[in-house]
Amino acid sequence: MKLLRILHVIPSLDPAFGGPPKIAARLAAAQAGLGHHVTMAHYHEPQAQALIDRELAAIPHADRVHYQTIRKPAHRPAPDRAAVAELLQTGPAGAPPDFVHFHSLWAPLTKRTADAAFARGIPYTILLNGMLDPWSLAQKKWKKKLALLLGYKRMLDRAAFLHTGNADEVRLIAPLKIRSPHRTIPNGVFLEEISPLPAPGTFYRLFPQLGGEQFVLFLGRLHYKKGLDYLADAFAAVSARVPRVRLVVAGPDDGARDDFVRRVNAAGIAHRVHVIGPIYEQQRLAALAEAALFCLPSRQEGFSLAITEALGCGLPVVISQPCHFPEVADAGAGFVLPLDSNAFADAMVKILTDAELRARMSRAGAELVRTRYTWPAIAEQTIGAYQEFAKAVPSPCVTVQS
Repeated sequence: MKLLRILHVIPSLDPAFGGPPKIAARLAAAQAGLGHHVTMAHYHEPQAQALIDRELAAIPHADRVHYQTIRKPAHRPAPDRAAVAELLQTGPAGAPPDFVHFHSLWAPLTKRTADAAFARGIPYTILLNGMLDPWSLAQKKWKKKLALLLGYKRMLDRAAFLHTGNADEVRLIAPLKIRSPHRTIPNGVFLEEISPLPAPGTFYRLFPQLGGEQFVLFLGRLHYKKGLDYLADAFAAVSARVPRVRLVVAGPDDGARDDFVRRVNAAGIAHRVHVIGPIYEQQRLAALAEAALFCLPSRQEGFSLAITEALGCGLPVVISQPCHFPEVADAGAGFVLPLDSNAFADAMVKILTDAELRARMSRAGAELVRTRYTWPAIAEQTIGAYQEFAKAVPSPCVTVQS
């Protein structure tokens, strides 16, 4: 078996930043679990290190990854060339990586390191995470257009391949005419992280204000793109039709909390809605174990880790079409809907009032994740892509007997 030296690069591993740090940490750990030499490079973050350490401690094989911190530049957007050159001499005996995997498209750290990797003949890929979708490009539109003109398009063209998270993403980025090939590889879960789940009643003991009542769970950053405005309107309609149901909104505020609370108050449902802030580790699992369903009416997703975790924990899900996860409906694990509050309300009512439907969706979602979306399987796919697309770039590897 040929073992690769792999370098992952991301500005932050702080789980408060949502999916990308969680994805990067787990993919790196899964690759290390397969025996590859994996380094994770990120900026030094003393204020978040305790939270990062707790997150990493719960990830299988994360202790096999070498973590290299970079001092964040104080007066410029990217680290200097000497720091980047040192970054590309990681691994056994200071050898360069065979492949670099970037997890943040617009970061100056990505641009400078990708340019240096290309100059040294080191192939790289960029996990897009939906950042080139039309919806994403429309946010800070002129700044992104300028960035593409000033070198980011060239960086994308030079990639050995682009890592897309879903089939729709390939179609959505086609107008950009990027020359690099692409490979669609989704995200996953470690089954060890979600099994066994916390004992029944754990989340209710942590949050007694729920009164033991059935609840809908939203889990993610409180950001405009996550569709919290749709969620507030949909849950107001649910509340009028289903007695004794609550909504739990868990995640760090990223600018949308105040508007969501205003909408909830205006609808007169504040007594049924609980905005509890970010939850991690066992609290997060306890919420997933206890909820009646998971709801994400997002305006844009790459491949949502929260949805995948919810499915793996046996939660029926109600998600929007811009989540780009049609497999949910195909498997019978939930509803995939247009961004319409009434449609979301109808779907939630169906699940909340039909125990047999909840049970069927629960089994279907858990089976979907077990057979298609586990991190070891995803890691194998990425290794295959590295080997396929790096063929044109000679790169030494460490070889051991199978």
